[in-house]
Amino acid sequence: MAKRSQRQAAAARQVTGRSPAFDAEVHALFPKGGPVHADDDRDKSYVRKVRPQGENQRQLMECIDKKNLVLALGPAGTGKTYLAIAKAVEALEAGKIERIMLSRPAVEAGESLGYLPGDLEEKLAPYLRPLYDALSDRLGRKRLKTMLSDGSIEIAPVGYMRGRTLNNAFVVIDEAQNCTYTQIKMLLTRLGWHSTMVLTGDPDQTDLLPGMSGLSDIAKRLESLPDISVVHLQDRDIVRHPLVASMLTVL
Repeated sequence: MAKRSQRQAAAARQVTGRSPAFDAEVHALFPKGGPVHADDDRDKSYVRKVRPQGENQRQLMECIDKKNLVLALGPAGTGKTYLAIAKAVEALEAGKIERIMLSRPAVEAGESLGYLPGDLEEKLAPYLRPLYDALSDRLGRKRLKTMLSDGSIEIAPVGYMRGRTLNNAFVVIDEAQNCTYTQIKMLLTRLGWHSTMVLTGDPDQTDLLPGMSGLSDIAKRLESLPDISVVHLQDRDIVRHPLVASMLTVL
């Protein structure tokens, strides 16, 4: 038996150039049999806390914590939607609410969806993609899929919100500049007990015809109410590529 072991060790040295003792000290890089994908790792350990990048973002986050209705107005890239969704996820995980409701208008910004294949839900998917992306970044794809399946998170176009009362929910209305005055009024009246609603939008970047967007008018009317916060973000709050802020100052 000892001679056989010696012969096997000698054969191993001839093939690999290493002794069995060396191999015993070598450990697999991926002991579970394969590499850990980024999404899998994030689903398990992604708990990074979102922090404001400026004074206006800090004000927005504080207002969301204190008020039941907040309007976040500002140019693209200021983190309006991302911060609102981050706060919604934070409230859901803390048990303060039972569900997250996200909505945005389905407005054709110069493009037509009629030619796209699929049913209505599939045609609307491109409009709702930014919301899915923000949620996926905060929760991971697996958890997001589970929460969408069990109803903890619901994403729907504005037209599907009529007639509903949203209790124990965190509601985010994104791209509100593409809603008419009547639509925003309808959305505001969806707010139920123990709920928080955040409207985000850029009044200067509406895809509607001139004079149709109701966001600016609604914001001016609500700004005087003490229980409602209207937060104005500026070009200096943009957290995308520096060129975005530069372009918006001249476009």
